[in-house]
Amino acid sequence: VQLQAYGGGLVQAGGYLRLSCAASGRTFSSYAMGWFRQAPGKEREFVAAISWSGGSTYYADSVKGRFTISRDNAKNTVYLQMNSLKPEDTAVYYCAADPSMRGYCSGYGCYGVPDYWGQGTLVTVSS
Repeated sequence: VQLQAYGGGLVQAGGYLRLSCAASGRTFSSYAMGWFRQAPGKEREFVAAISWSGGSTYYADSVKGRFTISRDNAKNTVYLQMNSLKPEDTAVYYCAADPSMRGYCSGYGCYGVPDYWGQGTLVTVSS
């Protein structure tokens, strides 16, 4: 599956953005989808994941209550609605796909490495 993320940009603290990730292929609905981010000088970190049906979601503690992941299987697209943005949310955001939610999270936490990755989209939050 090929992934194309877009929607990043510059926003003031407290503002919002919605990222989108369009997937190619007819099997999009069979993949669990997720978002990761990498801030300058930091390691990539998990942000959110959603099951193939949308019935299960996981969030990093740092974004819980502010970000919402969703998907539209008819449009082969996964979204990340980001509200109440903070300067520390500044990062390149990547979407990912994996056949299983275990590609993202397990009982030990969300340290998985999904099988497929898109290119990143830059989100900059100014203070």
